[in-house]
Amino acid sequence: MSDDAIQVRRAKPADEAVIAEFNRALAMESEGLELDAALVQSGVRAVLADPGRGCYFLAGQAGQVVGQIGLTYEWSDWRNGFFWWIQSVYVRESHRRSGVFRALYHHVEAMALEDPGCTGLRLYVEPENRKAIETYLSLGLSDAPYRMLELDFSEPDRESRAAEKDD
Repeated sequence: MSDDAIQVRRAKPADEAVIAEFNRALAMESEGLELDAALVQSGVRAVLADPGRGCYFLAGQAGQVVGQIGLTYEWSDWRNGFFWWIQSVYVRESHRRSGVFRALYHHVEAMALEDPGCTGLRLYVEPENRKAIETYLSLGLSDAPYRMLELDFSEPDRESRAAEKDD
């Protein structure tokens, strides 16, 4: 195997810092958000410590971590199984459009197909992220007939919502 081959492996606790770094870079690039480093690192640590919350897979090339993909799980009573939600997708800028995400995705897809408890893969993407959407569509994902809504309880939203309820 050459040094240039992309190798995918499950993340371990020692990978916490690089995953947190990638997650912060992802938020800045995709949404213009500067996330709190300690909060993100704590969130990554929680996932790595509890496989029931999810997991990460890392892509390595020439001894360097160059990309990641995260998974969380959503129970579907309609299908009596789990949807695996793809999250925290990030590839170092210097390694984009070189097959890194494709390798990560195919690794996850193969695992999902082997797991009888997995009913499918899902992800959400910023509507303006055209390159990512094109990539996802090229891999066989399709538009879902759903619209995503949320009620954000993170700070400072939690405090302002609580204040509104008190009025």
